[in-house]
Amino acid sequence: MKNKPTFGILSVLLILGIAFAFMAHGHKQDHITHTHHGHHHGDADHHHAQISDTDTPIEQARLVTGQGDFIFSWDEGLTGAFPEDARAFEPGMHGGFNEDPETGIVYTGIPGYGLCAISPDLKTWTKIGQDERLKDNIHGIVFFVHKGKKHLAVAQEGKRVLVLNLDGTIVSDILKPRGTEFDFVPANDFFASKGSNFGVTDVTYLDGVIYATHGYSKGDFILTIEEVDGSWTWGKLAWGGKGKAPGQFQTAHGIYAHEGHLYVANRAAGQVVKFRKDGAFLETFDNIPEGSLVCNVSYKSKHFFFNALRAVGDQKSAPIYAHTGDELVSTIVPGDLGIPVLTNIHHVWPHFVEEGGESQLYLLVHGWNKGKFAVLKLEE
Repeated sequence: MKNKPTFGILSVLLILGIAFAFMAHGHKQDHITHTHHGHHHGDADHHHAQISDTDTPIEQARLVTGQGDFIFSWDEGLTGAFPEDARAFEPGMHGGFNEDPETGIVYTGIPGYGLCAISPDLKTWTKIGQDERLKDNIHGIVFFVHKGKKHLAVAQEGKRVLVLNLDGTIVSDILKPRGTEFDFVPANDFFASKGSNFGVTDVTYLDGVIYATHGYSKGDFILTIEEVDGSWTWGKLAWGGKGKAPGQFQTAHGIYAHEGHLYVANRAAGQVVKFRKDGAFLETFDNIPEGSLVCNVSYKSKHFFFNALRAVGDQKSAPIYAHTGDELVSTIVPGDLGIPVLTNIHHVWPHFVEEGGESQLYLLVHGWNKGKFAVLKLEE
């Protein structure tokens, strides 16, 4: 009889312990499962979450980043498709991407290795061309169709702009201007001076003309290249110059043609600037966080995608922005995804892969400084 009170107390304690364990488990699951909502536009604002089923161990939870309709995870499989014999050159990656919209083939360059074509499903890389010049740093690249024929043009900072066929055969090698080519006195004066350099950073194509940014220089211009009798050479049109006035630049870095206009990443100013094809200034994008060193511009799915060079505020890596042209709708921070060594970013390219009759959006990322290549996948 003396043991009954003791047994009753133990029973109550046992029941309370089991209840507490269930409550703790529920709280733990709530902590690792997040609902995505809202847009964050501040310098350091970004979304870092884990997606997990209730029976998925914490260590297997998938990291995601972004807001609204543009939340991405790291696709390790497609990232791992990077060619094995190019691994030694990956830390030197510095350039960008461009794409044949008809075939879905993506083109890029790896310094020391060469020019590459990536299959539409992003699973196979093929080295194209044998010319040694293709091993030089491809800082910017564009695919274009001119007079019914497909071409690539590449900007090789400090050296040249190359125009080539898709098999890697070089059509034209455009070297530093001499200072007599342009109907723009500041550009001619700069290139005629002894202290001038050739700081070409990117290229795009619009209505028969190649446009080149020349931002790694005190001569911070947009230059043009035109075709005459099958050969490409400097055109007459140029504009810009170093400065803060509309139409001037503080490192004109990337350039992109879209719907008859040109978009320039004005890096040190943290701007995306819209121009007419004759060089007339139109506007700059709003809602780009202060401190964003915008490197390049691209477009897919009714949105522009562009990246800063380095982290803003307390971010773990440089951010990627999804932007309508009027409004910032998502800030994507690859550093939140656990990708090794990816901190600074040089270029990002949106690409659709057809999967089971549906289009899946990916972002191809060129790291900088440590040269990491990575692929991000849009979450459902």
